[in-house]
Amino acid sequence: MIGKLDDYLRFHESALSLRSTRQELLASNIANADTPNYKARDVDFASALKGVLARSEGVAPALTGTAAKHLPGNGVAASTVPGGKVETMPDGTPLLYRAPAQGAVDGNTVDMDLERNAFADNAIRYEASITLLNSQIKSMLTAIQGGQ
Repeated sequence: MIGKLDDYLRFHESALSLRSTRQELLASNIANADTPNYKARDVDFASALKGVLARSEGVAPALTGTAAKHLPGNGVAASTVPGGKVETMPDGTPLLYRAPAQGAVDGNTVDMDLERNAFADNAIRYEASITLLNSQIKSMLTAIQGGQ
């Protein structure tokens, strides 16, 4: 029982931590909208969450193919910058660089409309996760206390 509860809360902890880190990245993109040669960064939330959960369970994340003829992946992140360096978040999740919809003269890849939308979407999802977790904890407390 305690193990299941721990796993359940670990999932929410991982998801909220990842959302928080993504929010910082998006805020950094917005703050650097006028910085020459700044490259907008983001993370693929779904794959990052799967990777974090796999690492917390002690399972190495693996790349899988959808057909028998696919070559096995070598684990290199798709976020390689021109210098060959792969940037990662503190938990090892690879940072991705946005491909600009329209190039800028100064080399900046921040699209303010896209960044604002991603920022607002992430903030709403973060708040929804907090609200859901709060509701579930209250339900557990009610069950423990016997519905007093």
